Amino acid sequence: MIRSSLGNSADLTVKTLTILGSQRAAVVYLQGMIDTQLLQMILSVLLAPVRNGFQREEKDSPDCPAWDWITYLSEEVLVAANCQLLEDSKGLFACLMGGRSILLVEGERRAIAMETGGGEERAITEPTSQAVVRGPMEGFTENIRTNLSLVRKRIRNTDLWTEFYHLGTETQTLVTVMYMNNLVRPEVLDELRKRLNAINIDGVLESGYVEEFIQETSFTPFPTVFNTDRPDAASAALLEGRVVILVDGTPFVLIVPALFVQFFQSAEDYYQRSDISTLIRIVRIASLFISMLIPALYISFTTFHQEMLPTPMLISLAAQRESVPFPAFVEALLMEMIYEVLREAGIRMPRTVGQAVSIVGTLVIGQAAVDAGIVSAAMVIIVSITAISSFVIPSVSMSIAVRIVRFGMMLMAGAFGLVGIFTAIVLLMLHLTSLRSMGVSYMSPLSPSPEGEWKDTILRAPWPLMRKRPSTARHGKRNRQAAKGRNS
Repeated sequence: MIRSSLGNSADLTVKTLTILGSQRAAVVYLQGMIDTQLLQMILSVLLAPVRNGFQREEKDSPDCPAWDWITYLSEEVLVAANCQLLEDSKGLFACLMGGRSILLVEGERRAIAMETGGGEERAITEPTSQAVVRGPMEGFTENIRTNLSLVRKRIRNTDLWTEFYHLGTETQTLVTVMYMNNLVRPEVLDELRKRLNAINIDGVLESGYVEEFIQETSFTPFPTVFNTDRPDAASAALLEGRVVILVDGTPFVLIVPALFVQFFQSAEDYYQRSDISTLIRIVRIASLFISMLIPALYISFTTFHQEMLPTPMLISLAAQRESVPFPAFVEALLMEMIYEVLREAGIRMPRTVGQAVSIVGTLVIGQAAVDAGIVSAAMVIIVSITAISSFVIPSVSMSIAVRIVRFGMMLMAGAFGLVGIFTAIVLLMLHLTSLRSMGVSYMSPLSPSPEGEWKDTILRAPWPLMRKRPSTARHGKRNRQAAKGRNS
């Protein structure tokens, strides 16, 4: 029946054997999904001669029930293995496809699923998307059990609870929700459970699938779910009362609720001294405004508000733009689109070729465009500064959101000048303050501003002064340090 259900798949192995010297049985597993050494250890126990004290009672006696091989094997023989009794074929196939080995005994209606998961896996390596100079150099992997252990190694507390979900009618992907039971807000946890239970899709292959289902709204370029591949960042979020969502098959875990300021903070901020971290955060916020507004301001000044520029700069810009055939808005839009194409090409090309594409794009094409009079030299400088500033933002998802907003700012500047830019900023602030992440205000603690929470926003106060957790934590569990003068 198992062979027929799997279409006689080549990777299905059914090994028949005689256990404990007398009983016929079979072990079923999928090649490449189990630890063969662990399975051999289990089989060596099953294939051993008759055990000392083994007394099989006679069957079909009025005073003695039929011999139960499954109970005997699970309780007395396979005591060292993690076993699960299976009552039906649905559970059997779920365990088999999940990388377990199935023990079938002739004449028994039940089966035993043995935890022998393994196979080839990627080793723990340094995180690539959120690199740091100082801090742990190990990142999550595609194995969800490894990821769970990386978090539990950092938080050795009985209040660290987990919940398992299987999402995807076809893939049955294992999704784990982790939270500190004494810190998480119940309303956040209940809302997350509701959204996860409402997911009905055929397959979940990456955490991005889950992110789009649980986010507050899809009509915004700004991410309302934080993702990271750093175990230390996930552990820090748990200690702040947030919820971490791990998806099997991807090194990127999700964190909710997510706040706007969180996307401009790095794990390294908490490992450096507070003055260094504060300076770096100010640089990131400045890079946000540079990346978002510099092209729009260039368009506005050169098109509508030339009188606001110093006379030498105005003369220099006018001389550069004398041979440019396009308006400032078209010129900026053209250069930004070319940069986006080069950026995408550098990512998708093989790494050895990607560097060459970047060099050709930045040096050869940029210089040739200026010499040909298609764009001005000032425009190349503006686009270069904008591109470099966007890389300063630690979160890739927030960096992409800023790039999208930049095009809107350029459009408003090309149509209405500074008035359009100020109007776009006001609309952007209204949009940001209207967003929620699991019911929590997206702009908190900037707006609204709970008392004492500005110590870890744009600035980062020294650790002895940050005695309270953010408002994302459960009310009444806000203290993270003992009162001054008392022992912890």
